[in-house]
Formats: sequence, C-alpha cells, structure tokens
Amino acid sequence: MINEWGFGMNGVIGSVLPLALGVAISVVPIIAAILMLLSPKAKVTGVGFMLGWIVGIVVAVTAFTLLSSVVPANNSNGSNPVVGTIQLVLGLLLLVVAVRQWKSRPKAGETPKLPKWMKAIDSVTFFSAFGLAFLLAAVNPKNLLLAASAGVSIGTAGLDVGSTVIAIVIFVVIGASTVAVPVIAYLIAPDKLRAPLGKMREWLARENALIMALLMLVIGVNLIGKGIGSF
Repeated sequence: MINEWGFGMNGVIGSVLPLALGVAISVVPIIAAILMLLSPKAKVTGVGFMLGWIVGIVVAVTAFTLLSSVVPANNSNGSNPVVGTIQLVLGLLLLVVAVRQWKSRPKAGETPKLPKWMKAIDSVTFFSAFGLAFLLAAVNPKNLLLAASAGVSIGTAGLDVGSTVIAIVIFVVIGASTVAVPVIAYLIAPDKLRAPLGKMREWLARENALIMALLMLVIGVNLIGKGIGSF
C-alpha cells in the first residue's frame, strides 16, 4: 500500500532491515553476552542482559518513531526537505563513526582493547546486566543513530498503527537476534556452546573495528543517498 508520504510497507521494511542489521552486529554487546554466558552466573546474567538489550532497542526505536510521526508529509512534487535533512545528518554522523572505528582497529599483532568493565563480568547481577544492556542498546551513540534512522523511516511513512508495530517488531527482532540467540541456545544446551562461544568472542574482539567501520560506511552512504533523494 502506498500512502500520502510516498512510502509503502515493503519500502519501510526494506529501509529498516540494514539498520536493524547494524544494531545486530554490535560487537561489544555480543562479547559482553558471551562473557556472561561463560561466567559462573551464566543463566541469571545472560537472561538479564538479553532482556535489557531487547527493551533498550524497543524504547529507542519507538521513541524516534513517535517523534518522526509529526514530520510534515511530502510536498506536492514528492520532495520532503525535512526528512532529507534528517537523513543527511544521520548519514554523515554514521560516516564519522565509521572513520573512528577504522582508526581504532588493532594493528597486526596487537591485542584488541575491550572495555574495562568487561573484567568485572563475574560480579554482575541480573539487574546490573539488564541496565548495562539497556544502556548499550538505547544510549550507545552508534545504536542511537541507527535507531533514529529506523524511527525516521517508520515514523514518516504514514503507516497505520498495526503496520507501524510490525515494522518496529521486525527491527527489534533482527537487532536483538545476535544477543538473544546465543543466550537462548545456551539455556538449551550450555555444555555444547562453551567452546564455540569462546572462539566467537576471540574472533569478534579481533575483527570488531573493521566490521563496524565497513557496516557504518555502507549504511551511512545509503542514508545520505536517501537524504539527497528527498529534496
């Protein structure tokens, strides 16, 4: 269905999928979840972290969707300078994130640097795990930019309530999957997952900066292209 904003449900889903993937490939939260699953209180902290991650994504994308819903509809010629400007700004900010990630990548033979708080994972409780994940999902600059971009795509599409909820759910499910799947799998078969999780953690720590730099570059350029097209 195409509405007065010039978007359809399929177009909105197509717009939010790469953004949700950007949230899903959030290496620090994935590593944090893995470390919790390898800790003595794996099930308690793992579930708390997963729930905090999901709630954080829901809050962020829903807030930006509601804010974006007040943006004026397209002009008679199909342009929308307000949306275009927002997308340009978000795209440029994501390019800045890409450059920072690229510069922070470890050199050959250098040990990847992880946040200091990860050393205290063993002392984390259910509520601290929940709060940490919520902050990583809803306040982390990279995720905030992606959630804002998704919120703009959803909120300015003029969808009905049901379609808006579906778009948000799709974004959340994909964005939360890389944290939720390991936690749920660990609850089902903990013994089989310990070794694979350890190897995954090492690989993600080593390739974190490169993965995020390339991903933010692609998404940022895509948003800038959409922003230019809105004028």
